[in-house]
Amino acid sequence: MKIGQIELGEHPLLLAPMEDVTDAPFRLLCKRFGADLVCSEFVSSDALIRAIHKTQEKLTLNEAERPVAIQIYGKEAAAMRQAAQLVEAAKADIVDINFGCPVKRVAGKGAGAGLLQQPDRMIEITRAVVEAVHIPVTVKTRLGWDADHRIIVDLAERLQDCGISALTIHGRTRAQMYTGTADWTLIGKVKNNPRMHIPIIGNGDVATGERARECFDRYGVDGVMIGRASIGRPWIFRQLKHYLITGEALPPEAPQWYLDVLRGEIRDSIARLDERRGIIHIRRHLAASPLFKGIPNFRETRIAMLRTESVDELFSILDTLAPLLSLT
Repeated sequence: MKIGQIELGEHPLLLAPMEDVTDAPFRLLCKRFGADLVCSEFVSSDALIRAIHKTQEKLTLNEAERPVAIQIYGKEAAAMRQAAQLVEAAKADIVDINFGCPVKRVAGKGAGAGLLQQPDRMIEITRAVVEAVHIPVTVKTRLGWDADHRIIVDLAERLQDCGISALTIHGRTRAQMYTGTADWTLIGKVKNNPRMHIPIIGNGDVATGERARECFDRYGVDGVMIGRASIGRPWIFRQLKHYLITGEALPPEAPQWYLDVLRGEIRDSIARLDERRGIIHIRRHLAASPLFKGIPNFRETRIAMLRTESVDELFSILDTLAPLLSLT
């Protein structure tokens, strides 16, 4: 699969953009484990053009994470055009447009998935961004606003006509948020539309090698994007890659191996922020990790793990869990 002139190989796996998750250290870690393309946290176009420092920091890239996309969101074409130019100036390989974020503070203000209610404005924004930059522009969106307005098949053609280089589709509507099961049938319908010629990337509920293989084979997608399944489990890319290549599950590592990966995440987070804020930031990863599922009487230990602000105490808790881990 190619996005513009960027070659991603056969059956590529991509890291989804996730707010407060896909910062530079996490992107580098997922790249190390086999992600073919990584994406930034989403960036507000309005905050970016106002030069808000915290937003500008999201444009900081590391050569080792390439190819890397920076995702922007907003509801005004002029602001999105200017933000895209700033992304290009930051030397991103791809600018991705967020038309899929369902959270109220984004979609409720007419950006992200909120634009699924205004497809004409979505097209206006996409065309403005494509015309503003020389790097590839991609779009990430959903099936539609709700079950009665699943507009993705026609919308995909219109987005392609704007000149985007690839389209990622999350198999849920905005109304679904992250509930229920991702519906890949419409993703497959877009991919198999004879009028579509850009790469189609599927996203939603892919957490195993078997499911990744099914998505490639059954729905014909060009790439698979991994989102929430990577939180607390960045090694998922290594596992999925192995299955796609061999058809067999990757044998588990020793428990300490997984804990060392998490310790590395914690250290990176502390180095980027400080001990207290770094631990607070990484709690989401620890809480979501499948490593700790099935541990008997885990509630009190989990509370202690998510409350501590001391790295020594956190590492000590992880050490006590090693013999109890579920190796996934």
